[in-house]
Amino acid sequence: MSLADLALPMLRRLDAETAHRLTVWSMKHGFGPKLAAAVNPRLAMQLFNLNFPSPIGLAAGFDKNAEAILPSFDVGFGFIEIGTVTPRPQSGNPRPRLFRLVEDRAVINRMGFNNDGMEAAAHQLALTVGDGQRPGPVGANIGKNKDSEDAAADYAACAAHLSPFADYLTINVSSPNTPGLRALQSPEHLRELLAAVVEAANRPLPVLIKIAPDLTDADLQAIATVARDPGVSGLIVSNTTIARPDSLRSDNKGQTGGLSGAPLFEPSTQTLRRVYELCEGAVPLIGVGGVSDAESAYAKIRAGASLVQLYTALVFQGPGLVQRILDGLPALLDADGFNHLSEAVGADHRN
Repeated sequence: MSLADLALPMLRRLDAETAHRLTVWSMKHGFGPKLAAAVNPRLAMQLFNLNFPSPIGLAAGFDKNAEAILPSFDVGFGFIEIGTVTPRPQSGNPRPRLFRLVEDRAVINRMGFNNDGMEAAAHQLALTVGDGQRPGPVGANIGKNKDSEDAAADYAACAAHLSPFADYLTINVSSPNTPGLRALQSPEHLRELLAAVVEAANRPLPVLIKIAPDLTDADLQAIATVARDPGVSGLIVSNTTIARPDSLRSDNKGQTGGLSGAPLFEPSTQTLRRVYELCEGAVPLIGVGGVSDAESAYAKIRAGASLVQLYTALVFQGPGLVQRILDGLPALLDADGFNHLSEAVGADHRN
């Protein structure tokens, strides 16, 4: 057990947002854990013309301002996604806005895209650019300012500022905490945003779309059609949910915002599975939602994910979780007779 894992009880005595900020500050200033070990080459993936040393990535939301990129790789992640970044800095929603649901191994947040803006993020990203400095790809998750009346212009501005330093861009149209944002998941809006982002980017690079788990099947069919467009490199499935399962026990279950963690695993994986079917396996997918061990990560892969992201489980299990997942995946591949992780992608659909 690392010192970082031992610090978890202390962090849990703080309110959730203070604990989060202290963690990022500690990592930024060199006090983060260094747990990364050699990754089994059977887990390395090539996607979007990028090399991923492992399939386990840090989801957007943890490092909003790109402050702790290299320290996050030290934990063992194969890729990092920073953000969500908006053109102008914004403070987000009033505190408290981040709540642990300890009994449910879940979190509810209504942060509201609080971040330091695209110029600050671009500066931080630039600090990690250089030969050999990045152990894996770094993506930038982009969004719109709350008071913006021109969403396409906001996404384009972020693309222009961040594309010189990011390895891929993610268009976030699925957070429940910015009014009207999820309406941008309609095909006509998505195509407008995609065109704006591709045109504004300073160089060709992969563009992904992050979708919600609360979409109807008709919505998913429409998004699957857009996902086949030339400007789309892949989909991230999924963001947090506005649903509240009856199984929730925590006193915080009634808080407004997006629910993440263990209760999100089943609905997000069902959405992932359906999107893979609708896209006929032709669109690369990143699976997010409720990943907490090697088995849940592998379930995402078998459902159709080529890569997996996590965040909330770290709140409850600490940074050692990443290496435990990486250590557990090869045995799961062996059990299914697969030589490489790529062979397991979408395996559920072949049975």
